[in-house]
Amino acid sequence: MVFSFVAALILGKLLAELGLAALNRAEVRRHASRAPAAVAAIMDEATYRKSADYTLAQNRLGVIEGIWETGVLLAVLAGNLLPWFFTHVTAWGAADAPWTGALAILFVGGILSLAGLPFDWWAQFKLEASYGFNQSTPALWIADKLKGASLAFVIGFPLLWALLSLVGRIGATWWIWGFALMFGFQLLMLVLYPKLILPLFNKLTPLPEGELRTRLLALAERTGFAARTIEVMDGSKRSGHSNAFFTGFGRFRRIVLFDTLIAQLTPEELEAVLAHEIGHYRRGHIPKMIMVSAAMQLGGFWAVAALCGSAWFNPAFGFAVGQLAPAFLLFGLLSGVVTFWLTPLMNLLSRKHEYEADAFARAALGGPAAMVAALHKLAQKNLTNLTPHVLFSGFYYSHPTMLERERALIG
Repeated sequence: MVFSFVAALILGKLLAELGLAALNRAEVRRHASRAPAAVAAIMDEATYRKSADYTLAQNRLGVIEGIWETGVLLAVLAGNLLPWFFTHVTAWGAADAPWTGALAILFVGGILSLAGLPFDWWAQFKLEASYGFNQSTPALWIADKLKGASLAFVIGFPLLWALLSLVGRIGATWWIWGFALMFGFQLLMLVLYPKLILPLFNKLTPLPEGELRTRLLALAERTGFAARTIEVMDGSKRSGHSNAFFTGFGRFRRIVLFDTLIAQLTPEELEAVLAHEIGHYRRGHIPKMIMVSAAMQLGGFWAVAALCGSAWFNPAFGFAVGQLAPAFLLFGLLSGVVTFWLTPLMNLLSRKHEYEADAFARAALGGPAAMVAALHKLAQKNLTNLTPHVLFSGFYYSHPTMLERERALIG
């Protein structure tokens, strides 16, 4: 009965995803032949039709991938493949050795991730390429996957080993200390990621001296965001999409601009984008989201401890009561069927933050013109879907739609 209930949750999530995708397809097609007046002011007819085609292509691929991944997960769970694999891997060491449990989790996660590689490849070299976004090469794509897998092992193995070791050393309260370990590690990574991890994938160079650098540093100074440096990331070696962000905190802060963003926007528009990012910092959005994430993570550790000790969870999937490593793996595989339904709440908070950051940028620049111009241009360059279904955008979008942001900025 436990497995049947879990299978029902998995299929319920898939049906919701398919339903939302169908609503969005229908809405895009409804406007495909003629853009609404507000949209026509942002995109010309040819670009709008291309954006609609791009959205529909992404939608179709997402539907196929979602069905495939759900089928793989159900097959793995129903076929008792997880206990078989765990038995073979954990036999390499002593009974219940934390290091073999950590190894088994990573191996299973790595093997399951292989099922999604064909879709990643198709998205990059077929879909993105057909709309002019792909800048990557097969060699670079493969190198990225190998680097990602290596980092997952180098970082994940000792971290999981430490987590699993806490049970024997601390006892029933291990989940509190496990949360503290993981949360502390994540805070450390906020500092180390731009210094150690990001350079493994992208080249970061200081923004050259000139009008743009002077302008952006002056904006940072007058808005109370004293950054040590502004760096340019070579995002164009993989994609034509653009972005901007800042990393770290305190004296470790860095402003990072994609080279594609610099190529697409004027200095005034780049200033607006940076003001928006600074708005997130000045309005305290980053620590707020970190605290929300921490609360959910603490709840997750408590849930793993409770499920692991229950008489029904582990046995339903072929494991003994109290086996922590399988409980961690099962929680990682299945928690999405619950957190999926929290997605709209998290995105509602995220959209609220985006509105606040936009308002900060408008105040910092003395008006909305530059921010609106930047948003228009980014929508054009990235073939943004400007006519999503309201339920789809409300559920999935972490940012307000283009038209919603424009109305808030001008209104």
